[in-house]
Amino acid sequence: MRVRNVAATAVLLSLSIAATAASAGPIERACRSSEKAAGNRALCNCIQSVANVTLNGRDQRLAAKFFAEPQMAQDVRMSKSDYHDQFWKRYEAFGATATAACS
Repeated sequence: MRVRNVAATAVLLSLSIAATAASAGPIERACRSSEKAAGNRALCNCIQSVANVTLNGRDQRLAAKFFAEPQMAQDVRMSKSDYHDQFWKRYEAFGATATAACS
């Protein structure tokens, strides 16, 4: 089932790449400004395209903060908030899909 979800997401991702190429979203901007991915426009664009398919705008803004503040990811993961619990599930799916699609 997980393979099918990744495949379906990959199809949606390919359809959304053209739509996102014109404007950088919060994940792409954070990615481009990070030391690890600085200058890798294609990678950051790919990651943003996956985010557009797997995360809503609020989730993207929160996840983008992790690039500058990695400790924040751990804080969110350990949080007792229902929103953070649900976010973390979506964030893990986003990470797995981005790894598969953008590596």
